[in-house]
Amino acid sequence: MMSILNDISENLQRGKAKVVKELVQQAIDQGISAKEILEDGLLAGMSVVGEKFKNNEVFVPEVLVAARAMNMGTALLKPLLAGDGVESHGKVVLGTIKGDLHDIGKNLVKMMMEGKGLEVIDLGTDVAPEKYVEVAKNEGCQIIACSSLLTTTMGMMEDVVKAAEAAGIRDQVKIMVGGAPVTDEFCKKIGADKYTADAASAADAALELCEAMA
Repeated sequence: MMSILNDISENLQRGKAKVVKELVQQAIDQGISAKEILEDGLLAGMSVVGEKFKNNEVFVPEVLVAARAMNMGTALLKPLLAGDGVESHGKVVLGTIKGDLHDIGKNLVKMMMEGKGLEVIDLGTDVAPEKYVEVAKNEGCQIIACSSLLTTTMGMMEDVVKAAEAAGIRDQVKIMVGGAPVTDEFCKKIGADKYTADAASAADAALELCEAMA
């Protein structure tokens, strides 16, 4: 059984989406639980890709093809996972801040977070502070994650913190910030909870924050 899960992990790391899809189907047919296929096959593979990305051993294109392979695999598992009652490790609302239309970094963060078993609601780009808060409140998210690539839009992140305070949910959500011009110092200054320098670290931090709040 482990060998097919290893095959899934290894082919995912190589970005072989079609092979991953076939192997996931074979594993399902063999009666391996969706939870095991997800955790020991797909997420195990994505976690290796995440580590390699962090260490500059692979780059954005490799991460994108691996993520595509993972998405094809998880598409087959989704209906089964609901039946297995697999709970996500936490819920994140993610977006690029208002006034900013960059999304490559945000998309990478989303893939890495999903690779850690977190549920991610992606609001896209140019997201108003109130929108993050409204979704976090309605969907019961533990984390609001904001990305910014422009120094001119960074200030909007402070508005997200204030909007969460105004809505009375600041004690229920952690606010994560990231993007090229953002620093740990800036994060502390605006009263956000966590800054990370790259997508893989953001996913690790998000998982830790959700586990600490569970």
